[in-house]
Amino acid sequence: MTTTNTDFLQDDSEDELYEHYSFKADKGQTPLRVDKFLMNFIQNATRNKIQQAAKDGNIYVNGVAVKSNHKVKANDVVRVLFTHPPYEHLLVGENIPLDIVYEDDVLLVVNKPAGMVVHPGHGNYSGTLINALIYHFDNLPMNSDNRPGLVHRIDKDTSGLLVIAKTEGAMNHLAKQFFDKTSEREYVALVWGNIEEDEGTVEGNIGRHPKNRLQNTVFEGDEADKGKPAITHYKVLERLGYVTLVSCKLETGRTHQIRVHMKHIGHTLFNDERYGGEKILKGTTFTKYKQFVENCFKILPRQALHAKTLGFEHPINGTFLRFNSEVPQDMQECIEKWRNYAKHMD
Repeated sequence: MTTTNTDFLQDDSEDELYEHYSFKADKGQTPLRVDKFLMNFIQNATRNKIQQAAKDGNIYVNGVAVKSNHKVKANDVVRVLFTHPPYEHLLVGENIPLDIVYEDDVLLVVNKPAGMVVHPGHGNYSGTLINALIYHFDNLPMNSDNRPGLVHRIDKDTSGLLVIAKTEGAMNHLAKQFFDKTSEREYVALVWGNIEEDEGTVEGNIGRHPKNRLQNTVFEGDEADKGKPAITHYKVLERLGYVTLVSCKLETGRTHQIRVHMKHIGHTLFNDERYGGEKILKGTTFTKYKQFVENCFKILPRQALHAKTLGFEHPINGTFLRFNSEVPQDMQECIEKWRNYAKHMD
C-alpha cells in the first residue's frame, strides 16, 4: 500500500451516514479480487459487508463502480463507502462538560461547541456529545438509530443548539415536531460574495453527489425528482464586502442543507473545506488581501456556521420554547475582521 485515507459524512439530518476508505495499490500488487483486497486493509470489516457495498454500487476502482470479483492491479485507486460502520462500537460515558442552556424532567437543550462530534462512529469513538450525555444522565431513551437522547444533530464543525430527550414520550413528541416541520431552527452563516437580494428561499431536492459521494448536491432539470425535498429561507444580516453574513431558517433538515443550498446559489460558506469554501472565491488578487483571508481562515478553521436559535413545543405543557445562543468567539472575531475590512473598502 502506498496511500490510505479515511473520511466520513456526518451531519444534521436523518439521512444515512457514509464511511469512506480510499487506498492505492502498490506497484507490485498482483491481481486480487477487490473484496479480498479490502479485507486486508479494513479492520474488522466482514466479507459480507464488503460484498454488500459492491452490490450497492459503493466500491470504485479508478473512479468506476465495480463488482466484488473485480481484480485490483498495481497502482489502482480503490474506494469503498459503507452506509454503516464495519463493526459495532460500545457507547461509553465520558466526563465531558456540557453547556446546558435549559433542563427539566423530560428534556434539555445543549450548546454544542465546534469540533465536537454528536455521536460515536466513523472514526470518532470517544469525546462525542453522546459520550458526555451517557455520563451525566441515566436511562436516556433510544431514538430509531439506537442513539440515546438524540432528536436531531448538527455536524462536527458546526456550533450551536441541540435538544435532547430524557424520556420516551419526549423523544416521540419532539421527533414528530421535526418531522412535521413545526420546530424552529435558525442558523447564522458567513458566505462568500455579496448576496444581492435582501432575502430569499432556496428550494431543490438534495441527495448524494453522483461523482463525489462525500458531498451532497441539488438536483435540477430531468433529475429534479431525485434526492429529498429541501427548503432554506435566508435573510441578509450584514454585507461585508466580499462576504455576507446571513440568517438561514430551515424548513427541512437534510444533510449539509445550508452548505449545499448556499453553494447552489453561488455563495459557498466561508472556509467550508468540503464544498470549496476554503479557497478565496471572491475579492482581489493583491497579496495583502490573500494574507488577510488566510488570517481569517486561521481565526476560524472551520465552516462559518452556527445553530443560533432553536424553538419547539414542550412535550408536556405545550408551551412553545425558544432558545438563542451567542455566536462563538472564533466566528465573531472573523466577522469583526471582515467588518473592519469592509469599512476600509468604503
